[in-house]
Amino acid sequence: MYLITGGLGFIGSNLAAGLEARADGEIVVCDRQEKGDKWRNLDKRNISRIVPPEEIFAFLDDLGGDLTALFHMGAISSTTETDVNLVLDTNIRFSLDLWKWCCRHEKRFIYASSAATYGDGSQGFNDDESDAALAVLRPLNLYGWSKHLFDRHVLGLSRGGEAPPQWAGLKFFNVYGPNEYHKGDMKSVVCQIFPVAREGKPCRLFKSHQPDYKDGGQLRDFIWVKDCVDVMLWFLDNPDLNGIYNLGTGKARSFADLAAAVYGTLGLECAIEYMDIPEEIRDHYQYFTQARMDRLRVTGYANPFASLEEGVQRYVREFLDTPDPYK
Repeated sequence: MYLITGGLGFIGSNLAAGLEARADGEIVVCDRQEKGDKWRNLDKRNISRIVPPEEIFAFLDDLGGDLTALFHMGAISSTTETDVNLVLDTNIRFSLDLWKWCCRHEKRFIYASSAATYGDGSQGFNDDESDAALAVLRPLNLYGWSKHLFDRHVLGLSRGGEAPPQWAGLKFFNVYGPNEYHKGDMKSVVCQIFPVAREGKPCRLFKSHQPDYKDGGQLRDFIWVKDCVDVMLWFLDNPDLNGIYNLGTGKARSFADLAAAVYGTLGLECAIEYMDIPEEIRDHYQYFTQARMDRLRVTGYANPFASLEEGVQRYVREFLDTPDPYK
C-alpha cells in the first residue's frame, strides 16, 4: 500500500498515476475534497480511499501496517500565504508528526521540499546537507522558510538516529504538467500562456529590472512533471538512498524560450508583451534558478530529463490542446 498526502493536487495526482502503472499495491490518498474541479485530478485513478488529514493518524494506526511508503506531497504551497500559524501547523507540525509515525513503525518516507529554500539564489543551488551550507540560505517567503525549517529539522533528527528506514526530501524546481489547473495564479507559466497563445494573442511576461537580463530573459529550471514522478519511483526502487536532493533538469531556460515553445507547438509565431514586475514583489523576484544535479546523478539515476521544448510539446499536444486535459 502507498499513501500520498496531497494526492488530489498537481504532483501528488501525477505520482498516483505513476504508482498505478506499476500495479503493485493499493493507493490511498490523504487530502480534502474541495469545491471545484480538483477531484478530476484523480478521476482516472483507481484509488482505494481518500482520507481527510484530520483522520490520517487513526487510519495509519488501524491499517498502516500494510504501508510500503508514505509520499508526503501535501503542503500549503502558495508563495504569497501570510498566515504563519496555518503554515506552521500544515507544513511543519503535521509533517513532523508523519515523520515520527514512520519512525515508530519503520515505514519509508519521501517528501516534497522546494527550490524556494534557496531564496534569491545568491548562495547557489547546491543540495549540500551540511549545517554550514544550510545556515546561509535565506528563503524569500513563508512557504520557502517552512520547507527549509523542516529540511533542517529532519536532518538533525536523522543524524541523531531518529529516522525512518528510508527518507528522502526532494527540492522541486519549476514543475509543469497536467493536473495543475486548480492552482490559479500558482499555475505554471506554460499553463497560463497556452489559452492566450491558442487565440493568437500576445502573452504577457515580466520586464527585467536588472541590466544583466533582457526582458523575458529571466531564467528558471523548468522540469516536466513526469520526470519528477520517475525520480520518486527511482527512490522507491532504491530503498538504501536517504537525504535531500535537488529535482530540476540542471539547465536554466528563459521565460521567452518557454513562450516560444508554446507558440511553436501550436504552429504560431511567438508574440510577447512585457509588463513591469509589481513593486510589492520586485525586490524579492528571482532572476535565476538552476538545480545542481550532481548528488542525484551519483545515486545512479541516469535517465535524461525532457528538454523544455520536448516537455512543453508533450504538455500542449497530449493535454492542454485536447478535450480532456487531465492525466
